[in-house]
Amino acid sequence: SGLEGVVAFTSDIAEPDKDGGALRYRGVDIEELVAQNVTFGDVWALLVDGAFGRGLPPAEPFPLPIHTGDVRVDVQAGLAMLAPIWGYQPLLDIDDTTARDNLARASVMALSYVAQSARGIYQPAVPQTRIDQAATVTERFMVRWKGEPDPAHVAAIDAYWVSAAEHGMNASTFTARVIASTGADVAACLSGAIGAMSGPLHGGAPARVLPMIEQVEKTGDARALITGILDRKEKLMGFGHRVYRAEDPRARVLRATAKRLNAPRYEVAAALEQAALTELRERRPDRAIETNVEFWAAVILDFAEVPAHMMPA
Repeated sequence: SGLEGVVAFTSDIAEPDKDGGALRYRGVDIEELVAQNVTFGDVWALLVDGAFGRGLPPAEPFPLPIHTGDVRVDVQAGLAMLAPIWGYQPLLDIDDTTARDNLARASVMALSYVAQSARGIYQPAVPQTRIDQAATVTERFMVRWKGEPDPAHVAAIDAYWVSAAEHGMNASTFTARVIASTGADVAACLSGAIGAMSGPLHGGAPARVLPMIEQVEKTGDARALITGILDRKEKLMGFGHRVYRAEDPRARVLRATAKRLNAPRYEVAAALEQAALTELRERRPDRAIETNVEFWAAVILDFAEVPAHMMPA
């Protein structure tokens, strides 16, 4: 369905190995990146510039211009407002170096806006002097949001962002590329991509995995939950992928991260995963339906105390 089978463009940035269950950024395996604690800001440089080096800069101390109570709406609106404030010009009228700098500046501001919106208007903003003490872009994000974040939560978010940083032509990337193809400015491209990311079948998927984990915590019967979902022909969130015919490598990375960080829901999630895989293999022996990134993303984000309504952000 959709654009399945249509070649929209070629890319050497992300290399998903659909049969071997691997994902490489510019030839570097994501498992290696996470294992060596390469931060999201540095991975951004690898993806955008083709080499480690000048990664994401710190976000400027710019206050979120709108507070609606909805993180996604705040970030989308705030990003769109950056174009006139910062004088962003259409991509059609600027060179690649300027576009790259615009992208870096707007990308970290998006993270800042998420943190500011999540913190809300009823808590005082974290002092900029405290934010400036953070060593990485991810830590700055968590400090701006939480004030004094748990280091394990920072590590969890970094692992998630690195694992999900690039995957070719997913829905949000496709949206951004379509907008960019019109020559629009960078902020408009990012704002549109966030709209696509908010959908329950894209960035919102982890939030729909959590209720399954919570149900198994209550009943202790993972198999019954899975059989009920499949018998009712409902969508089983967290399993199956259009690209991978083996295990989604991002799921493998996040599973290992959840175990390493002692995520409290790791054991329940692992039991639920095994029950689902067993049932799927019995019902569909002709198809390789494996765990996808959304399943373990839910566990990681929940561990980092990201509320369900914020997961698409």
